[in-house]
Amino acid sequence: MPRSYKIKECFYTLQGEGAQSGRAAVFLRFTGCNLWSGREEDRHAAVCKFCDTDFIGTDGTNGGRYTQEQCVQLVQSQWPGGGQPYVVCTGGEPLLQLDAPLIEAMQEAGFEVAVETNGTQPVPEQIDWVCVSPKADAPLVVTGGDEMKLVYPQSEASAQPERFAALAFRHFFLQPKDEPGHNHTPAAVDYCLRHPQWRISLQTHKIMGIE
Repeated sequence: MPRSYKIKECFYTLQGEGAQSGRAAVFLRFTGCNLWSGREEDRHAAVCKFCDTDFIGTDGTNGGRYTQEQCVQLVQSQWPGGGQPYVVCTGGEPLLQLDAPLIEAMQEAGFEVAVETNGTQPVPEQIDWVCVSPKADAPLVVTGGDEMKLVYPQSEASAQPERFAALAFRHFFLQPKDEPGHNHTPAAVDYCLRHPQWRISLQTHKIMGIE
């Protein structure tokens, strides 16, 4: 029986964060995460308490259960043509489901494949672009990749930028925490000015009012 993937949503937009900010991309959001159930009543006890994404269920745009072939067809259907097709696999935690056969199938369809992960799951070597966003008190098994994107500030000692500065990433970003009633951008700016290894990543999709 073919494996099925649980997809929360799939849509075409501009990447809003990190080194690929501004690039046209298909976002393929997988359901589920290993650091939070996604339910507000569980947030206080979660490893990751500040997630701002709905990754529960399959009720989003183009959400559902898809076989590998159907998943590739879904991603292809969102790309308008031209340029280098690019898909960002995200979640929740996409690597709970995303596997080498699906990655290879999307690549065979012409897509460059990126993943946005919390770094607690091994990354298939076929992936073209790896973005890791670590969380305090979560085991970090991915210690290298294309970009480290750390939400800032986090109060836990295990989530300070100094812990990650020596890891094998090409780009290091601090992303101000999106927290109602608080503006964390000045603190992130100050840190980057004092530690120029790090760059600011803003959630430009929210500024632009797009998905």
